[in-house]
Amino acid sequence: MFDLDKWQEILGTMRRNKLRTFLTAFGVFWGIFMLVLLLGAGKGMENGIFNEFGAGAQNSLFISGGRTAMPWAGLKPGRDIKLSNTDMEAIRQQIEGVELLAPRNRLTGEYTIMRGTKNGSYQVFGANGEFFKINGETLLKGRFLSPLDIGEQRKVMIMGEKVRKVLFGDEEALGQYVQVKGVFFKVVGIFTTTQNQGRNEERAYVPFSTFQTTFNQYNQVQLLGLTTTNGTPVKEIEGQVRILLARRHQFDPADKQALELNNNEEEVARFQGLFRGIKLFVSIIGGLTLVAGVVGVSNIMLIIVQERTREIGVRKALGATPWSIISMIVQESIVITGLSGYLGLLAGVGLLDSIRYAIQSTGAKLPYFDRPGVDVTVAVSAVLLLVVAGAIAGLIPATKAANIKPIEALRAD
Repeated sequence: MFDLDKWQEILGTMRRNKLRTFLTAFGVFWGIFMLVLLLGAGKGMENGIFNEFGAGAQNSLFISGGRTAMPWAGLKPGRDIKLSNTDMEAIRQQIEGVELLAPRNRLTGEYTIMRGTKNGSYQVFGANGEFFKINGETLLKGRFLSPLDIGEQRKVMIMGEKVRKVLFGDEEALGQYVQVKGVFFKVVGIFTTTQNQGRNEERAYVPFSTFQTTFNQYNQVQLLGLTTTNGTPVKEIEGQVRILLARRHQFDPADKQALELNNNEEEVARFQGLFRGIKLFVSIIGGLTLVAGVVGVSNIMLIIVQERTREIGVRKALGATPWSIISMIVQESIVITGLSGYLGLLAGVGLLDSIRYAIQSTGAKLPYFDRPGVDVTVAVSAVLLLVVAGAIAGLIPATKAANIKPIEALRAD
C-alpha cells in the first residue's frame, strides 16, 4: 500500500488522463457534496423548528377553555368553558403525575407600557415563576417572579429584551418603574426567548395574583401549563384533565371543542418523526448519487484495465503475482474515490459553516432554519464509506486484470 513506485505509477496514470480522471472523480465529489449539503440543510430545518419550542419543557401540556359543541345532561351546546383558580387546585390535588402547574392570564390586546417619555405597545401577562420553567423563557438579568411576589401581590415586572431596549435603551432597567394602565411596576428581571422567531420578547409579565386583583380578573384562569413527572406520558395526564374538568364544568368528556389542549410531547414526537423521515429520504438520495459516482469509477477502471492489458501481461510474465495486480488497481480506485470524496466532504462542510457564520454574524433570524451542520459521526462515517466504496469499485476490474493470461495479453492489439 505504501510502495513508492506504485504511488508514482498511479499518479502518472492520473496525469496522463487528466480529463477522464477529473470527470470520474467529479461524480464521487458531487455525490458526497450533495449528501453533506442535504443533511446539513435538514439539520438547519430541524434546529429552526425546535427553536419554536424554545427552552420550554417538551413534556408539557397547555390547557385553556373552549366552547361546547355537544349537549350534555340537558345543557345545550355553545357554552363557554372558563377555567378558575379552583380548577387549578383540583388538578394539583386530584391528578397524580403532575410535576409543575402554572397559570397565565393576558390583558386583551396590546397595552402601552410607559416609562417617562418613552412608551411602547406590548402584551402584558400575569404568571408565576413555574410558568417560565414550562414555557422556556431564559433569564438575561435580574430574577424571575418568586413565591413572595405571588403571596404578597407585589407590583413587580419582568420584561422581554425587546421591551427593555425600547423603554430603556442603554440605561439600566432593573430597579426602575414602568406604568401599565396607571399602575406602576418595578422592573426586577429581563428575559429572552427564541420562540416565535424572538417576537415573544415583546412581552412583559407581572405576578399572577397581582394581575388578577389589579386588572379585575379575580378567579379567572385563561391558560394553564403543566409538566409531568418522569415516566408519566403527557397523553395520560391529558385524558385525566379532560375527565376532571368535564365533571367540574358539566360537559361531555368526548367534546373536543370544550377544552383547548396543546400537548407539546405529541408535537415534539411528530416533528422528530418528520425529521427522521427527511434524514432517511436525504440519505437515500445522497447515497444513490454517491453510488452513481462509484459505478462511474468502476466503469472507468474497467476501461483502464482494458487499455493496459498488454502492460499487465508483461507484468505477469515477469513474475507479478495476482495480488500485486489487484492491489494496484484497487489502490488507484481508492485514491480517486477517497480523494474526490474527501474534497466533496470538505466543500460541503465548508459551505455549511459559511452559511452558519453568515447567519450568526448578521444576526439574521430565518424562519424555521438555524445552525445548519453535519454531525462529526456522519462526517467520519462518510470518509470510511468512501474508502470501502473505492475498494469495491476497483475490485471487479482488479479481479479481471488478475485473471489475464500473459500470452493472450501479449497477443492483444
